[in-house]
Amino acid sequence: MGDVLDYLGETRLELGPAQAAERKGNWRMARDADGIAWLVLDVPETGTNTVSEAVLRELDDRLAELEADRPKALVIRSAKPGGFSAGADIGSLSDMDPGAAEDLLRRGHAVLDRLEALECPTVAVVHGAALGAGFELALACDRRLALDGASFGFPEVRLGLHPGLGGTFRLTGLIAPDAAMTLMLTGKTAHTKKAKKLGIADEVTEERHVRAAVQAMAKSEASRDRGLRGIAFEIGTARSLAARRMRSQTEDKAPKAHYPAPHRLIDIWEEHGGDRKKMQEAEIASFAKLLETDAARNLIRAFFLRQTLKKAGAGDSGIARVHVVGAGEMGAEIAAWAAVQGKRVTLADVSTEALGRAVRTAGEVCKGAHLSSAETRDALDRMMPDPKGYGAGRADLVIEALPEDAELKRKVYAELAETMRADAILASNTSSLSLSDLATGVTGPQRFAALHFFNPVSKMQLVEVVGHDGTDGDTLDRLAAFCTEIDRLPARVADAPGFLVNRALVPYLMEALVLMEEGVPKEVIDRAALRFGMPMGPVTLADQVGLDICLDVAESLQGQLDKPLPEIPARLREMVEKGNTGKKAGQGFYDWSDGAPDPGDGDGDGPEDLTDRLILPLCDACVTCLRAEVARSADEIDGAMIFATGFAPFRGGPLHYAQDRGAEAVRERLEALAETHGPRFRPDAGWTRLT
Repeated sequence: MGDVLDYLGETRLELGPAQAAERKGNWRMARDADGIAWLVLDVPETGTNTVSEAVLRELDDRLAELEADRPKALVIRSAKPGGFSAGADIGSLSDMDPGAAEDLLRRGHAVLDRLEALECPTVAVVHGAALGAGFELALACDRRLALDGASFGFPEVRLGLHPGLGGTFRLTGLIAPDAAMTLMLTGKTAHTKKAKKLGIADEVTEERHVRAAVQAMAKSEASRDRGLRGIAFEIGTARSLAARRMRSQTEDKAPKAHYPAPHRLIDIWEEHGGDRKKMQEAEIASFAKLLETDAARNLIRAFFLRQTLKKAGAGDSGIARVHVVGAGEMGAEIAAWAAVQGKRVTLADVSTEALGRAVRTAGEVCKGAHLSSAETRDALDRMMPDPKGYGAGRADLVIEALPEDAELKRKVYAELAETMRADAILASNTSSLSLSDLATGVTGPQRFAALHFFNPVSKMQLVEVVGHDGTDGDTLDRLAAFCTEIDRLPARVADAPGFLVNRALVPYLMEALVLMEEGVPKEVIDRAALRFGMPMGPVTLADQVGLDICLDVAESLQGQLDKPLPEIPARLREMVEKGNTGKKAGQGFYDWSDGAPDPGDGDGDGPEDLTDRLILPLCDACVTCLRAEVARSADEIDGAMIFATGFAPFRGGPLHYAQDRGAEAVRERLEALAETHGPRFRPDAGWTRLT
């Protein structure tokens, strides 16, 4: 099936007569024989549409033309195969002062109001993602026709903002307001079926039926029945009750002190939800003010750090076929994710049971990626269980995902040398072993490197791309490009103990275990990290990663660093020996059931220096990695830590946080901690570079 689809090529988008129309600026427009105008967004020199000031200004000009010569209907869609629109041009917004931003927003609102008021049926045809301002453009149309696989969302809260081009009042006016608020407050995406169920998408169809569906919509009126819930929330008392519940739920996941945007959104809806005009004014003013907040600045910074990492993987990898050795938890997820992203994958393991579990894992990964039934079928067809390892001979890339046993890995490398193509790349998923040492057992070491994925692969965005002294540049370039092709962010790092992420994370995790040994309840330790802004506490994270893996990495780092790590607690070794390795075993420091830890009952605030004891060793390790050139820049380190560990993104990354706090002040604090708790807190010499 896949070969046939490859031969036929991508489905051609139905753009009506605009397919052949000349592009003027960012738009193409033409009318068909039925008098329907097709207005197609096609931002030049990019594969993704964004909604910029120029896009809106040109849309205004086109609307003026349509008002002067009214069509039977207007269709708006994207010419980009990848989707409708990725949202606003964040770069232009981030540099604006509140006054300029408010002026730009008012002009943008006027354009979308004009679209909404156009005296003919308007239909947004959405394939792929309609996000942020792109979603707001679609909401200003009378109807939305979704192609199978389409999705709608407002990710602005992840940038420290909320919708700013009418999304707050148009979405709450279109569907049940509480459902609309949930989408905006969480930043989650409504995929095709959910979008239709909620009432965002009026109809769902396939590409070949677009023209007929548009013609049908042009002849019918949109139904706007929001039901009893929509009517109920027009009453201020009902909104206040719902807002109280929303604030409580939002505070748990996005505290107001760190993430003001969702809380301001709740305020706007509670106060003005019954008055569209006032809600529009409040939305514009609030959005402009949020651009000034530290949270927005740092979250926008995180957005650009992501773009920087992605650019490191530009180009064509030349990798179409992947062979994964080892169908354990990591190998199964690597194979499944690569198959979901379009690679042909063979997965080898001596255990047929492990291969069976891997196929089930692949099904779950497809479900989590919101693939349609056809897409799931195709992804599973691309992943072939391969107990004899025949796929190694055809692969462009072989990924070894075996346990952290150097002798076992070398044995497998010797076997692979008999079957791998001479030009194929071999990559290890090692998290703790020296790549240079492993390279001594490899034929063609210039094509040997590490691809260090993080667990779970289908959720964690970062991959460390690691070379040793003998790895050639082309191999690293191809591996970084491969990461980008499978929708992952490559961080190019040096072959140093723990690479980058584990080198920084281990002191954080180990200090949490030391605090437990001192009698601080695990819940108190985790709560301190959560209050700082980490996505989960270090004890929960240790359970999630796997206590056996934590122990392996900690042991591998002991004695290899310039200064000592905390002593590995005997309790950790005992738990691993008993098989209580955390989430995957159902028992670690926490009891786990249904994928979640028992919250426990530890209370209190812990010692005064608790948070600094956790966070500052992590920051210090990042300074060490910068000084030792484990990574190429401070930005790359901050990006890697945000996207691999979830380091409080509203703080902009560990090095950015240290500089905001004052590098000299942090260095002095580390010296004070070293006097109290020992030399593991001694500040690295690299702090002088940041001061």
